[in-house]
Amino acid sequence: MNGAILIAGPTASGKSSLAMTLARHHDGVIINADSMQIYKDLTVLSARPHKDQQGDIPHRLYGALDGRELCSAARWHDLAMGEIDKAHAKGRLPILVGGTGLYFRTLLEGLAPVPPIPDEVRVKVRTDMSLSGPQAMHQALLERDPVMAARLAPADSQRIARALEVVIATGRSLADYQKEKVPGGLAEADAAGRLVKAVLDLPRDTLYARCDTRFLEMMEQGALAEVERLIARNLAPDLPVMKALGVPALARYLTGTVAKDDAIKEAQQQTRNYAKRQMTWLRTQFKDWTRLDALNVSQALQTLEDLIDERKPLICR
Repeated sequence: MNGAILIAGPTASGKSSLAMTLARHHDGVIINADSMQIYKDLTVLSARPHKDQQGDIPHRLYGALDGRELCSAARWHDLAMGEIDKAHAKGRLPILVGGTGLYFRTLLEGLAPVPPIPDEVRVKVRTDMSLSGPQAMHQALLERDPVMAARLAPADSQRIARALEVVIATGRSLADYQKEKVPGGLAEADAAGRLVKAVLDLPRDTLYARCDTRFLEMMEQGALAEVERLIARNLAPDLPVMKALGVPALARYLTGTVAKDDAIKEAQQQTRNYAKRQMTWLRTQFKDWTRLDALNVSQALQTLEDLIDERKPLICR
């Protein structure tokens, strides 16, 4: 397999701009690795690159799914590998960009071979989670699957729901499937040195200021109208699009629960908290990735160019 460029980083760190510059220089195809930008319903609040920003550079898996769908890491992995293979077939360089660290890990470290979960099981578990809350559902998981319950925090609603879905649908613990992990689609390329893997870093205060400013820009770009359209669809409240940064807070404002300024402040705080979690996760999980200074774009680009030159026979052949 030919190689690829992987660029990770927290929200508002400048990943998309950096990727587009690289794509112009190397005949690249940019592939989305952000769990919210994959939904067509979230153009503004996911900070998805607009068509005019994309120019003539191919962008894949941006706005690819309807908000009613659930995009698991396994599903994204298969979609992303399909786009990577298409790029290679055309002699182009895949550049994967995003802040969802779990997506990158599935490509490199593999996936647990869990069978598809029936819709009725998924809906039932998610509905119960909304009604009962994570503490009660963690207790339910403890009764059905004590191994996974011991691994998960009682407040981790997403992972608790996933573990419950698996044990209810298959009768087996998610822990059992995790022991049978299937290698990720880029594992071989990674082992052969055919990947450039980089993480954008920047000071926390600077990142927080960028998050706050960008949310105000989103408000000017139509964030409220985007949330209005989501509310009008009557989607299940536990779907990813309904829990996206900014959506719950602005929905409360639109339904008259909170004042507009308070909703904005709440959304900004949520975004800062998320960015902090991203930075921590990327720092601890991607220790072998090259760190790039997001405040020095020219230096970051030069570092990436040097890495590409070192691996060019392996990456672009």
